[in-house]
Amino acid sequence: MRRSASIVATGAYLPSRVLDNAELEKMVDTSDEWIMSRTGIRERRIADKDELTSDMGARAAEQALQMGKIDPKSIDLIIVATCTPDTIFPSTACHIQHKIGATRAAAFDVQAACSGFLYALVTADQFITSGTYQTILVIGAEKLSSIVNWQDRNTCVLFGDGAGAVILQHREGGRGLIAHDLGADGAQTEILSIPAGGCRVPITPEVLDQRLQFLQMSGKEVFKYAVNAMNRSAESCLEKAGIKAKHLRWIIPHQANFRIVDAVAQRLGISLDHFVVNLDRYGNTSAACMPICLHETNVAGKLQQGDLLLMVAFGGGLTWASTVLEW
Repeated sequence: MRRSASIVATGAYLPSRVLDNAELEKMVDTSDEWIMSRTGIRERRIADKDELTSDMGARAAEQALQMGKIDPKSIDLIIVATCTPDTIFPSTACHIQHKIGATRAAAFDVQAACSGFLYALVTADQFITSGTYQTILVIGAEKLSSIVNWQDRNTCVLFGDGAGAVILQHREGGRGLIAHDLGADGAQTEILSIPAGGCRVPITPEVLDQRLQFLQMSGKEVFKYAVNAMNRSAESCLEKAGIKAKHLRWIIPHQANFRIVDAVAQRLGISLDHFVVNLDRYGNTSAACMPICLHETNVAGKLQQGDLLLMVAFGGGLTWASTVLEW
């Protein structure tokens, strides 16, 4: 058996402020019925003004460390998936390393939008299976409220803030991450992006007036690509793993839109009872979605050793990713 990488602990953090659809009705021209019928989202969490992505990531990491009874100084590497970093550099991973006291750890960020956590998880797997590192902390953390245009009713209703974390180690006899599928289509960069803030469109007063520093999305196009890409990726990953969909205990899909989740379930031929869904409570938290779902499932006692899980995501880039793992 190859040297494997297993998830040995999980953690999550959600801000205390709840922004429900009724409050959004007072902010933009929308309604609870419109949001629910098109997305399935009832409410989302919003971080305080002075609460940073690294603060939320550190809280999630500390919970995972506590669960796994792991000393922060034993962490070899920290990988943070985020599209809302504290700063362009240093990385959010470096900020978190300092906040949790992981003084031995190397640290870097991964940016693949909503697919970021799975990109980071697969990257961590390579370091452990190669024998390079023993203990890796992978975090998905986002403060999407900082990049949402709160005047755009089509996007501001979708997103929320939060963080999730997992710790990976080799576990004797466990298969851990069995297979993965990563992909991207750079020809579709324009349909989900933040136009300004990089060297392509530097921030100027004119750019700020046009609100180009905020997230922009072509909803119909994104929906179409998301359903197709997630289905293809999931099927490819299952084939690589040599596992039938019917053998999966849980499927954790990206928490963007309930209609997307339903479409993936129908394509795979699996009951929604096997899908982990919390988007009604948190909205789309991008790279934080999956580790939050995983942690909630774990602490609810719904994961047993040997259970097979499929995680599948889609994000700006366009990117997509899926993994099959044994708990």
